[in-house]
Parts: sequence; C-alpha cells; structure tokens
Amino acid sequence: MQFRIADSFTKALGRLNSQEQSAAKITVFDLQQDPSAPGLQFHRIDKSKDPNFWSIRSNRDVRVIVHKTAASFLICYVDHHDDAYRWAERRRIETHPKTGAAQIVEVRERVEEITIPVYTSSEPQEIPVAETKQEEILLPLFLDLSEEDLLGVGVPQDWVADIRQSTEDGFFEISDHIPAEAAEALLDYVGTGTLRKPEAAATGASPFDHPDAQRRFRVLEDVEELTLALEYPWDQWTIFLHPSQRRVVEQQFSGPARVSGSAGTGKTVVALHRAAVILKKDRQAKVLLTTFSSPLANALEHKLQMLIGNGGRNDSNVTVLPFDGVAHDLFTLAFGHTPRAASKEQVKAALETTVKEMKLTGFTIRFLVSEWNNVVDAWQIESLDAYRDVPRLGRKNRMGTKQRKRVWPVFVRTRELLESQGLNSWPGIFGKVTEHFAQQEHKPFSHIIVDEAQDLGVPELRMLAAIADQKPGTLFFAGDLGQRIFQEPFSWKALGIDIRGRSHTLAVNYRTSHQIRQTVDRLLPLLVRDVDGNEEDRRGTVSVFNGPDPEVTIFDDSKQECEEVSLWVQEVINEGIEPDEIGIFVRSNNELSRARAVVKKVEQKPLELSERVEERDGRMSIGTMHLAKGLEFKVVVVMGCDDDVLPLQERIETVADETELDEVYETERHLLYVACTRARERLLVTGVTPASEFFADMLARTRMGI
Repeated sequence: MQFRIADSFTKALGRLNSQEQSAAKITVFDLQQDPSAPGLQFHRIDKSKDPNFWSIRSNRDVRVIVHKTAASFLICYVDHHDDAYRWAERRRIETHPKTGAAQIVEVRERVEEITIPVYTSSEPQEIPVAETKQEEILLPLFLDLSEEDLLGVGVPQDWVADIRQSTEDGFFEISDHIPAEAAEALLDYVGTGTLRKPEAAATGASPFDHPDAQRRFRVLEDVEELTLALEYPWDQWTIFLHPSQRRVVEQQFSGPARVSGSAGTGKTVVALHRAAVILKKDRQAKVLLTTFSSPLANALEHKLQMLIGNGGRNDSNVTVLPFDGVAHDLFTLAFGHTPRAASKEQVKAALETTVKEMKLTGFTIRFLVSEWNNVVDAWQIESLDAYRDVPRLGRKNRMGTKQRKRVWPVFVRTRELLESQGLNSWPGIFGKVTEHFAQQEHKPFSHIIVDEAQDLGVPELRMLAAIADQKPGTLFFAGDLGQRIFQEPFSWKALGIDIRGRSHTLAVNYRTSHQIRQTVDRLLPLLVRDVDGNEEDRRGTVSVFNGPDPEVTIFDDSKQECEEVSLWVQEVINEGIEPDEIGIFVRSNNELSRARAVVKKVEQKPLELSERVEERDGRMSIGTMHLAKGLEFKVVVVMGCDDDVLPLQERIETVADETELDEVYETERHLLYVACTRARERLLVTGVTPASEFFADMLARTRMGI
C-alpha cells in the first residue's frame, strides 16, 4: 500500500501552533507505521463529495483528513474539527479526463460563494467616473478559448463555465481555487496570448505519476522521508517540484549548464535538488555547492540538510562554501599555508605609492584602480603582450598600445609591493589556485553547483573550471542576470564555459505575489541577454498566488517618512504578521538610522543583518539592499530611496569610464529589484522628494500585462 502526502497538508500544518503540529505529526507517523492501530480513530466524512475522505482525531479538536482506498493512504489536510470537515466536504480527488493527472478538485456549487477581496491602500484615491465605467464593462478574459482548450490545460470540469466568464479581477480569485497547472497556463495565456498545453500522461501510467501530480503529491517510502516532509512545513520546495524544475534537476547535460529565471522562480531549489540527486545516486561523488557570500552558503547548507537529512549523505562528500572560502581552503591545501588577502584600501594605497615613485602623469588614481580591478587583476594579466591582447569588454577608454605600455609598469610594481607585504589580491589568490589545480590530473570535485552565478567574476569562474572533473555535466549554474549586483559582464565562452543550448529559464514564481512581481518587473527589461548571446525571457513568468498591490510613496521629508512607515508597519503587525517576518532595507549604511527609527517607533527589537548568520527570533530585520540577497519575508519595506541615494551618488562620483556609469545605473536598478523581491505578500517602497528616478518605472500601471 502506498503512503502519500499532499502539499495541501503541509501548507495547513504550517498554520497550526506548535502543540497542534506535534499532535498532527504523531498521528501521521502512527498511520504510516500501522494503519490498523486501535488508537487511530477513523470517521468517514458523510457529507463529502468523495466517499474516500476520512478524518483521524489528533487531539480534542484537531483532525487529519486522509483519502483512503484499498491501494493507498493520502494525507490531505489538517485543521480544527469544523474547518477540517468543511474542507473535505468541498473536495474530491479525481483523475483529470484530459491531462490524466491526479487532482484535488474543489467542488463548484454556486458562483455567489466566491467573494472577491478588495485591497485598499492607506490613503483613499479618487477614481474618475470614466475609469469606474471602464471597470464595470471589463470583458471576460477567456471567451476565445473553448471548453476543450480549458480542459486541455487541467481546468476541472466544475470550473470551466466560471473561467470562461471571468474578468481579470474575478479570475484572480478563481485562480486560487483551481489546480496550479491550470492557473499558471491561463495566466501565461493572458500575458503572451499563447495557451501552452501540459505534458501528456504516459500510456498506462498512474495518475499520481503525472508530472503535474508530482507537484502536489509525494510518495513517502519510509519514516525518514516522512520525518523530513513534516519537519519543515513552510519549506515545501524540499518535497514538491514543478515539472519544469524536475526536468532540469534530472537532466543529463553534455557540458556546462545553467538554469535562470527571475527572483522567486526556484533556481536555488533546482540547485539544491540537483546536489541531492547526485549525492544519493553516487556515493563516491565529491560535490561542491557554492555561492558568493558566507551567509548564503550557510543558508544553502541548512537547506541541503533539510532536503536529504543526516542519513542522506556523508559529510565528506559535499562541501558548501562561498567562492572565496573555496579559494582559501584550496590555496591552503596546495601551498601549505593560508593566504593573506589585500583589502581594497591596501590595493589603492599600493597604486598611489607606485604612481608617486614613477611620477606617472595623465592618468587619475580613479582610472588606475578601475583598470586594475576590472582588467589587469581580474584577468590575472602577467605580461605587456597579454595586456595588449586582453578584451576590454564595453569599456569606452580603448587604451591604445602606447598608453598601455606607459601604465603597465605601474601594475607590475603594484603587484610587487603587495607581494613584498605577503599579500595577494583575491583575484590573485583565485589565480594561484587555478594555476595549481589546472595541472593536476585528479581534481578536488566531481561536480560543482553554483548558486547566484550571475555574480561570478572572471577569477572565480576560471578557478571553478580548473577544480572540477573534466567530464560532461560537471558544472551547473543557477542565477538571474537581473540580480547581478557585483560583477561587470564578461564572456563565459571566452573562458571555455559554453552553456549555449544548455540554458533553461524557469517561469513560475513561488515566492512573490502576482501584484508585487508585476510591479517590480518593470525595473528590468523583459528580455535579457548575456555577453555570449544566451537569453533570459521574463515575458512568460507567472506567480502562483495573489495579494494586495505594492505601495510606492513619496514623502516631504525623512521625519514624515518615519512616521508614516511606522504606522504602516504597526498596521501589518496588528493584522497578525510576526515581527520576524518583516524586513526593512535601505541603500547603504548612511540610511540605516532611518530603518532603526522605524523599528524603535513600533517598539520592536531590531536584527541588523550582517555577514554573520543569526536567527531572527522575533526580531525585525534591517539592513542594506546588498544583504537582502537570498532572504525572504512576508512583508518588506524599502525606504530611503531618495534621488541622491538611489542610484548612489558616491558610486556615480567614482566612475572612471563612461560604460561604468551605465553599469552603475544598471546594478543600482538590480539592487532595488533584489530588495523588493524579498517580499512575499506586502511591499512598501518609500523615499523623500525628489525620490529615486526608478520610481517612475514602478508606478507605470498595467493590467495583467495587457
């Protein structure tokens, strides 16, 4: 007999308090171990539309809903008695007649039972009469689709008529009542005009084996798998994969591969599952899971532990470190001592000393620092000939042969000064590791999986290529060009990493509501290309849930901003949001005092984010936009977005190359995008007049992309 768990159960479990969760988990464990145990009190739900729904008593008031047949137990839902019964009375489990996927179908009885929520902003707005009339005559969205079309994408028969008559607002509410694959296909149709049919079921296959069914049902083979499934109910990515994610996780690639997609589409999910699959299939594998910062690496290790458990891997088989942590450990292994990394200030001081020694004129320190960071040190150039030939991608200062010949001795001497102090720049450390392991037959890792790959630089990518087995499918990257905030673009192909034909873009957003995603996506182009011509197309992205519109507000001064943001934050706390589910982000340390003032005013304890890993523990998180990377909150405030703060005036003033100015504006946009997309349900973005020029894009309103 098969034992399955549904995503509807894990979602419901997360809404119970800790004692109720514990009781429900014990009930499910007991059921898996012995379904005939006398302590299990089964009660048939007589009013249910599906005769196979039963309830099991967990405690005096909590009931677990199971779907019981001769062949299987399916754990479907858990709640307090009346709510649990009400859920089961309105559901049935069936195989869709067209797609062949098993579905939990909500029974459709009366249109009047659906109430469309109205989300209001903090300040009422006057709506012109003409606009009111336009809202009243909105046409149904799907009149051009036939009943067969709707059934073909997984719409249950009960909901076909309502879908065909739904306007935009009505569909948003209905979408929460139909299977996810149907809602996604219809949202995609609204945005692109194309109705994409799901995969066909294999002949004779079980309805539960259909790719869409595997998103919501999982077979649990043993107690260990059940323990993992129940341990982290909010982290459902550890259990259920979207078909598009599963294909990338399981695919065998003939060379380096990359998965991309906008924020919230599950790129990290795919990276983690791919690591888990490798570790489970190959006990001899040596896997490196890496990213650009220590906090993100620690978070990845925690999630990987959740995914495969203590018994799922040998700790010696997997390494989880940031890029510089990998270089540090391998440098130590190769050379017998730890590296000493030069700071940016030490590099600049060495350049200034060299310029004075050589009495070089005609070049500013700002330019020389930029040339060192982005060309000479990044590419680890060792000779004048190499400097003459290096690609200076996108840099307006073309640097003729004579100019390069004049400045080259400065860079040689700068490197000598650093080495005389026992220092190496980080690119230099990466370069030494690369050179050493490129000559070794046996590499440290059989597989390398990189998260946040858009922030890889030239030295890091070269190192990763040198320390991995030279076999197909060894290198796997997950990233989003729209979230690149640290590195200038460069050609991966020029470094021997060619992902053309092996790049996949995810399009289903799980983290951010449709309303937030649609607003924030306006900060970025719909189609993004990397230097090698690989494309990331955002036009087909859809979110799987809805919420209130984000609020973008401009205030007269910082005092008014603090007052109004504090009122807004207090309001969401009063609505039941916990303080540790709220994040407040600002552009730089200079604006942190504004975030601190808000936390103080609402009488909460702050957690100032840093490179350290800390538990939120009821504290409200505040930090700079850079530290928002990889985090998620139900509610996010991005404040202090003034005209001279975003883009940051200090960065603009230090630009030494015309193209660098474009790069500054681009990465500043990316920073705002990253901070805003940490929000799951509510988003407030504020600034003091004159506010950031980026606000104009976010305030450009559209309706479902039409």
